[in-house]
Amino acid sequence: MTVRVARTAGFCYGVRRAVELAEKAAAQGPVYLLGHITHNDHVIRRLEDLGAVVVAAPEEAEPGCAVVIRAHGEPDSVYRALEARGCRILDATCPNVARIHEIVRTAEARGRIPVVAGEAGHPEILGILGCARRGIVVSGWEELEQIVQETPGFSGQPLTFVSQTTAIRANWEKIVENAKKVCTNAEFFDTICNATSKRQSEALELAGQCGAMIVIGDQKSSNTRKLTQLCASRCPVVVQAEGAGGLSRKQFRGAGTLGITAGASTPEWIIKEVSNKMSDEIMEIEQSFAEMLEESFKILNTGDRVTGTVAAITPTEIQVELGVKYPGTIPLSELSDDPDVKAEDVAKVGEEIEAIVMLVSDRDCVVKLSKKRLDADKNWETVENAVESREVLEGVITEENKGGLVASVKGIRVFIPASQSGKPRGADLSEMVKTRVQLRITEVNRARRRVVGSIRAVAAEARAAAAAAIWDNIEVGKRYSGTVKSLTSYGAFVDIGGVDGMVHISELSWSRIKTPSEVVSVGDPIEVYVISFDPEKKKISLGVKDHSQEPWTVFTEKYSVGDVAPVRVVKLMTFGAFAEIVPGVDGLIHISQLSDHRVDKPGDVVSEGDTVDAKITAIDEENKKVSLSIRALLESEPMDGEDEEPVE
Repeated sequence: MTVRVARTAGFCYGVRRAVELAEKAAAQGPVYLLGHITHNDHVIRRLEDLGAVVVAAPEEAEPGCAVVIRAHGEPDSVYRALEARGCRILDATCPNVARIHEIVRTAEARGRIPVVAGEAGHPEILGILGCARRGIVVSGWEELEQIVQETPGFSGQPLTFVSQTTAIRANWEKIVENAKKVCTNAEFFDTICNATSKRQSEALELAGQCGAMIVIGDQKSSNTRKLTQLCASRCPVVVQAEGAGGLSRKQFRGAGTLGITAGASTPEWIIKEVSNKMSDEIMEIEQSFAEMLEESFKILNTGDRVTGTVAAITPTEIQVELGVKYPGTIPLSELSDDPDVKAEDVAKVGEEIEAIVMLVSDRDCVVKLSKKRLDADKNWETVENAVESREVLEGVITEENKGGLVASVKGIRVFIPASQSGKPRGADLSEMVKTRVQLRITEVNRARRRVVGSIRAVAAEARAAAAAAIWDNIEVGKRYSGTVKSLTSYGAFVDIGGVDGMVHISELSWSRIKTPSEVVSVGDPIEVYVISFDPEKKKISLGVKDHSQEPWTVFTEKYSVGDVAPVRVVKLMTFGAFAEIVPGVDGLIHISQLSDHRVDKPGDVVSEGDTVDAKITAIDEENKKVSLSIRALLESEPMDGEDEEPVE
C-alpha cells in the first residue's frame, strides 16, 4: 500500500505561534492557559507536563500571573477581566482572527451589524462576537435566508459579513452570492485563512486520488471535522483519528493508495507516527518528516535573505510563514520607502514575499523582517550602474538640509547639492520636499553609503534636447506657447521650450508703452510667433502683436471725421498732446484745441493717462495721421440761457 501525506497537513501558522509562545512561557515560570490553547489533547498534555495550568475563566488564574490567550482569541471582556486582576497577558490570538476582531469592532463603531459565518458556540466565534454588542452567527445560506424571511426589514439593515477562519469556502461563497441579491446595505470581508483554504483544496485533490483517507485531528477541532466532511465527498473510505492508536493497516486493505491529511491543531510528530504505522515505506516517510522538522528548526541570523508566504495582513504589519520555528512579521514601516504605500498594494495573502531578517526574537517568538531594506540592497547595484550608464532615475525629495536636498531613490538616500537642484541660487528649496523628481547619479561610495545626484543635469539635457528640436523645425511665422523669462528696458525674453527669444517692446503691444512691465510679468504664459531667426548666432526675434488686426484699419472702420471718441492722453509735447484713439493709432490734440481759452502749456489742461472725449476733425489717410479737438466739443455746447425763450 502506498501512503501519500498532504504537504499542508499539520500546524498552521497561528497554532504553531500559539504553542511555541505557551512552551516558552511555561519554561520560564508559572503560566496559565485560558482554555485549551488548541484543540488537541496531546498538545495540551505536553504543555501541562511543562508546568502550564489550564483554566476555564480569568477568575481561576492567580492575580499577577502570566496568562496565555489561545489562538482562537477571546472576547474583549476577557481582556478587561485579566487586566483587572493584574495579569500579564501573553496574546497568542491568530493574526487572522485578530483581523476579524478589528473588522467587527469597526463595524460596531459604524453602526453596522456583524454577521459571522461559522459554527455557533465555537471558541473562535465566541471571541468574535465578544467584540460587538450585537452580532449574528449563521452556519450557511439556508439559516441566513430564514432570518431574512422572518425578520421584517433585516435585508435593508447595514450588515458586515465575515467568516470563521476555518469555514468551508464553498459555504462562504454561497452565503456571499445569495446575500448580495437580497441584502441591500451589506459589505463582505473574506476572512477564511489562506492556509485553511489551501489545506482544504489539497485534501480534496488528494481524496479524489486515493482509495482511502485518514484525517488526523481532535474531535473538538472544527477544521478537522470540515476536512473529514470534504474528504468524504471524494473518497469512499474516510477515517478521522486523533493519533496512531486504534488504527490498523487492515482497515485499509485493498485501498491501493492511502492519503493522510491533518487539521491545523495536529503537531508533526503525530502525523509522522500515523504515517509510519500505515506505510510500507517507513524509511522514506521518516526521512521526509525528518527533513521537514529540521527545516522548521533552522536557525536564522540577522541579515539573512528569506522567502516566505504572506499569512495575514493587519493594520500594523504583515505576517509571513517562513517554514521555520518562528513566524515572521514585516512592520508597515519596513514595507516600503513610500510613506503613502498600502500593504495591499505590495503583498497579497497566499503570495510569496522576500525580505531581510532584522531580528530573531526568542522572547517574542517572532522573526522581524524588512522588505524595504531588501529592496534597498537590491537597488544599490542599479544605482551604481546608473553612474556609468547615465540612466535617469526617479526619486522623492524627503528633506531639505543646509547643503541642499535629500531624495529617496529606490530606497537609497541620495544627496543633491543646492547647486544641482535646478533652482536659482538662493531659492527656497523647501517647496520641493515630497515632490517627485528625475535625477542623474554622479557619485556613489557604497562603503560610506554616500550617493550624490543632480536634478540640474537632467533638466539641462532635457532643455538641450528641446532646443535642438526647436532649431530643427523653426520657421518664420511659426507660433509657440512660451513663458516670460526676464524683462529689460527694451523688451522681454521668452522661453519657447528650451530656447529663449526676444520680443522687442514695440512688438509687445499696439498701444504706446514705456516699459514691458506694463503688459507682461516674469512667469506669464504668452503666445508668440517668429519674426526672424539666426541659427549661427542662436538669436530669435519674436512678436506678440496680432497683425491680422491692423490698427489703422480698425480705426477707419470704426470712426470718421466728425465722430467723438474717448481717447487716452499718452504723451505731452510743447505744441499739444498725443492721445490714443484705438491701440496703435494716436491723434494730435493741438495746444489750440485743448480748450476754448488760451493755454500756456498742455500740462495745464491734461495729464498723461487722462481719458477725455475729443472730436475727430481731420484724417490724413496717406500719412495715417489724425487731428483731434476738445475745443470743438466745448464750442458746440449751448451757452447758459441760449435755448430759453426771451422774456417780454
